Amino acid sequence: MIKYISTRGGGNPRSFTDVLLAGLAPDGGLYVPDRWPQFDHGLLDHLHGLRYTEVAMQVLTPFIGDAISKEDLQRIIDETYCTEIFDHSSIAPLTQVGPNAWILELFRGPTLSFKDYAMQLLGRLFDHVLEQKGERITIVGATSGDTGSAAIEACKGCKHIDIFILHPQGRTSEVQRRQMTTVDAPNVHNIALEGTFDDCQAIVKALFGDQKLREDLNLSAVNSINWARIMAQTVYYFVASLALGAPGRPVSFTVPTGNFGNVFAGYAARRMGLPIHRLGIATNRNDILTRFFETGEMKIDKVMPSLSPSMDIQISSNFERYLYDLMDHDSAALTKTMEEFKTRRVFKIGDNLMNKARAEFTANRCSDLDTMAMMKSCYAQTGILIDPHTAVALHGATDMMEQDPAVPMIVLACAHPSKFPQAVQQAVGIKPPAVPRLMDVMQKAEHYTALPNDVEKIKDFVLGNVSR
Repeated sequence: MIKYISTRGGGNPRSFTDVLLAGLAPDGGLYVPDRWPQFDHGLLDHLHGLRYTEVAMQVLTPFIGDAISKEDLQRIIDETYCTEIFDHSSIAPLTQVGPNAWILELFRGPTLSFKDYAMQLLGRLFDHVLEQKGERITIVGATSGDTGSAAIEACKGCKHIDIFILHPQGRTSEVQRRQMTTVDAPNVHNIALEGTFDDCQAIVKALFGDQKLREDLNLSAVNSINWARIMAQTVYYFVASLALGAPGRPVSFTVPTGNFGNVFAGYAARRMGLPIHRLGIATNRNDILTRFFETGEMKIDKVMPSLSPSMDIQISSNFERYLYDLMDHDSAALTKTMEEFKTRRVFKIGDNLMNKARAEFTANRCSDLDTMAMMKSCYAQTGILIDPHTAVALHGATDMMEQDPAVPMIVLACAHPSKFPQAVQQAVGIKPPAVPRLMDVMQKAEHYTALPNDVEKIKDFVLGNVSR
């Protein structure tokens, strides 16, 4: 049975239920499985033609083991990935945008973001486990735009959860902000932080580092530091690959990313046996990941606002999981590297490891001008409107498609264009059509508290508003 260990080597192996509720490991590391379940060609062939829920059951069961009964897990999956929650019968449909290029539409959920695919499952897993244990948790999370609304949507009705979401004030789109702040539920608390997303994320990590607070409030995480988020996201890599002929032929993916969680899910799927030819990392002007793959140096720079705000990040928290694999599970070396990054804001990887990393990922950057050009070009050639994050990924996919024209390319469309109407109009000259799920949020009253970039003030706010 799979157990979970911290990337930094502390503590004993934990069960799935333990890591679901804990989020971050006590030593500050991230939980990873002690081994990857393996899907050989025969098993992958067996998955052909199955519904999303059926593939999900096969992919997720090895990670969960007997922590949740098969009957309960199947019920949770069926309740999550249904047309009442996702507005397409395929759940995550593919749309062709070129001779050998497809967009994977991951905006079919209630908040029109790819985060729904993991968050809707996560909320139900939380509720099930907490009901069984008779416990309550306090979720504290940071968002650059989409995580917060997806988490709130998933947890707003959970009777065992209080949720506090920090977003960088003035640095999300209006639609993204309103999707969070117009939710009027007693267990939901929005904090507009005077700072960047990285500041929000640093405060969340500091709160988790306060052991007394963590124990008193039973803190948990919904950010992609929570292993269950990554686990859930691997499913759509399997579904999309199978639809285009895997395992008979490999496919490639390009992923718009800042926090490295979504593309790490693709890496995990590859480790599980899915024949992924290339994994493309697409960044905007905040290109710390691209610079790393170019130079071997990860160095924090200033966060610059862009047309793709969900990727305006300089600290990719999930990258630690990949480094753990890259360093051959050397927790001591990894811990030293992460401490160096925390204090000096930079670390360097040697040539041997970088050669391995470059064989596993291809990284590209995209300026705002190139983002708008790709949005305009996609609409002119296909009649399909895309959001700026998808445009960043489509731009990054172009070079890879030219090098490997025979390999199907799947570009992850992580948000609906209607979430970024100003950017779409600026690039294409038309507004995206109104989406009923967004129309209400533009009219409702907002509920949030603006707070300074101060750990103690955030801590006081959480303590003053959590249910007792």
